[in-house]
Amino acid sequence: MPSGAKIISTGELLVEFVSHRKGCGLETISEFSGPYPSGAPAIFIDQAARMGATTGFFGTVGDDGFGRTLVGRLKEDGVDISGIATDPDRTTGTAFVSYYEDGSRTFIFHLKDTAAEEITFSPDALPDGELILHVSAASLGAAKLRKVILQAVEAVLARGGRISCDPNARPELMRDDAARHALEQIVAQSWCLMPSTSDLGFLFPGLEENAAVEKMLAAKAEIIALKRGAEGATVISGAQRHDFAPHKVEELDPTGAGDGFCGTFVGLLAQGVPLAEAGRRANAAGAIAVTRRGPMEGNSTPEEIDAFLASGEA
Repeated sequence: MPSGAKIISTGELLVEFVSHRKGCGLETISEFSGPYPSGAPAIFIDQAARMGATTGFFGTVGDDGFGRTLVGRLKEDGVDISGIATDPDRTTGTAFVSYYEDGSRTFIFHLKDTAAEEITFSPDALPDGELILHVSAASLGAAKLRKVILQAVEAVLARGGRISCDPNARPELMRDDAARHALEQIVAQSWCLMPSTSDLGFLFPGLEENAAVEKMLAAKAEIIALKRGAEGATVISGAQRHDFAPHKVEELDPTGAGDGFCGTFVGLLAQGVPLAEAGRRANAAGAIAVTRRGPMEGNSTPEEIDAFLASGEA
């Protein structure tokens, strides 16, 4: 396991508005909360920073209140924001989400022509030392973001760094073959993969779970963390397999829970925490996340995870 590595990420920075009315489908008038700091890679990096990892982010926001609340949250939680630029000519990206009674969601994203797409990245901007680059596949659907992410992957690997990947194959953001090809390319080069069970069906159609996991391990992956949502999680590495039972919680807002799981898991691994303990705490972080409205609001501190685990809610 890496120890002392700096975790970096890049991708969309946006704020999110959440409907309080289930079933409205973003088609009827409803009350909303927001703006909540969001963007899958941003939720991830914020949670990794909360775990005590050394972190940094490359992205762009607009010169507006949305952008300021985003950057302020990341800075407050300990993320190195020196790689985040402000575009005075574009607004910060936004998203709107509504839930249904069965837990499914409808999203409307506004990323095209916003500051979220205008990331500037150079290999020279990478920090010194051992690096882990985290990729959220939700970012690969936008051509401009995809180009930057692939450049960052190449640069980090050239430096001897590692790639962690959440194959977050969100249909709303991954509609073309180029996005799928980029995801397959990154998955094949990743040291740590953290798919959900639904991602397995997207990546390996027709394969059963064990066969899909074996296929990932046969590539470059050394660690697989399989997120099972309300069914818990499984972590596999070499001869190790750890199954984590679900925690019984009341779900309010599941958006960002997977990113919080991943941020906890990689953030702890980067500090030398053993695999089983990192998985146990990531499983708890994911459960905590669904109990809070707002994607990044679900992120938790080590103390909150300690208290949750001590409460014996499982």
